[in-house]
Amino acid sequence: MATFPSSRSIGKSGAKARIRSRGGLVAALDIGSTKICCFIARLDEQRGGQRLARIVGIGHQAARGVRSGAIVDLEAAEASIRAAVSAAEQMAGTTVQGVIVNVSGGQPASRTVGVEVSIAGQQIADSDMRRALGQTHQDDDGEERELIHSIPVGFSIDGSRGIRDPRGMFGDRLGVDMHLITAQASAIRNLAACVARCHLEIDAMVVSPYAAGLACLVEDEMDLGATVIDMGGGTTSVAVFFDGNVVFTDCVRVGGGHVTSDIARGLSTPLAQAERIKTLFGCAVASPADDREAIEVPLVGEDETSAVTQIPKSLLVGIIHPRVEETLELVRGRLEAGGFDKLAGRRAVLTGGACQLAGMRDLAARILDKQVRIGRPLKLGGLAEATSGPAFATSAGLVGYAGRREADAGASLFGPPPEQQAGFIGRIGEWFRAAF
Repeated sequence: MATFPSSRSIGKSGAKARIRSRGGLVAALDIGSTKICCFIARLDEQRGGQRLARIVGIGHQAARGVRSGAIVDLEAAEASIRAAVSAAEQMAGTTVQGVIVNVSGGQPASRTVGVEVSIAGQQIADSDMRRALGQTHQDDDGEERELIHSIPVGFSIDGSRGIRDPRGMFGDRLGVDMHLITAQASAIRNLAACVARCHLEIDAMVVSPYAAGLACLVEDEMDLGATVIDMGGGTTSVAVFFDGNVVFTDCVRVGGGHVTSDIARGLSTPLAQAERIKTLFGCAVASPADDREAIEVPLVGEDETSAVTQIPKSLLVGIIHPRVEETLELVRGRLEAGGFDKLAGRRAVLTGGACQLAGMRDLAARILDKQVRIGRPLKLGGLAEATSGPAFATSAGLVGYAGRREADAGASLFGPPPEQQAGFIGRIGEWFRAAF
């Protein structure tokens, strides 16, 4: 099967269409609501259409200045990004100039656009493919939203659908279905401005659930259909994969941070203590033993050593369960509204730090009516145990995205036409541009 570019990152934010690597190194920057993480990886030999990656540097920092995936304080977010990138650079023994950045804020949304071009019975060539793919980008959403990805998900010739690679075939009309993923332009520009303040260039932007799926899904899940639910601190985003491509994305502005806030309010305890209690004792589903288990809760504004109250675990579960149930029902509603609740099959994969809550898998299986597993990065070497869990799926997926793009670069239909690359001087110019 021929290789097509997995997606194209374009727009006014400064994201570039081709990822540059220095000595085979790529850098991924995951900007979340609760943590900011930087992975530096070395791309090794190509295998199975994708370059393998090994992590050589990791840095992560508590997120400041980020709310619901969007930048709300440039200076605070800049300091957090600088700290995370600096730690990864020190571990890797190198410096980075460009990064692949995730997009979780700005209400990412997707739609599918179909176009047709006339080929007048001729054999379909790369130029016809570029012409068809290029027409989809003329359908602009205006200044309010910015295009993040445009992904070809299906081709047709004279109305005959299901064609994987139409090049070399004959017909009168070539059709293509493009999956367009957009986000609010203001959020994207603020994100780009914050990264630029750190003296970094954005090589590509990738929506978070797409990246998480690249890291955690096996090939059969991508082909047969699977739903990836990335449960972050400020947002919960969803991506549907089918026939090897991402065909739907959406986002709800509810995450693990809202559960922590509910606990802090319900138990009158500081946010830091609420997060600790959620991590150590939290559960999304009730059990008969909850009434017999007591939890010590420090009170807000009091001396932590003296002002401590005891509550049954059932009270904690009674606070957590409604919020988690609401989040999963919102995700189910978005899938049903988009018409992808059945297309994705019965497989769901949970990623993100919030999915690590005990009982989350069972509750998700009941509400979504799917077979659910917890996703972890599968295709990266060099990950320590502490950074190989679902909370780091998006970071790992950004590196995986770079590997896919590097492998696809030679077959890209989005580059300049072959006639512009012909000749010895043209090849020398291309080599200089790729190397420097």
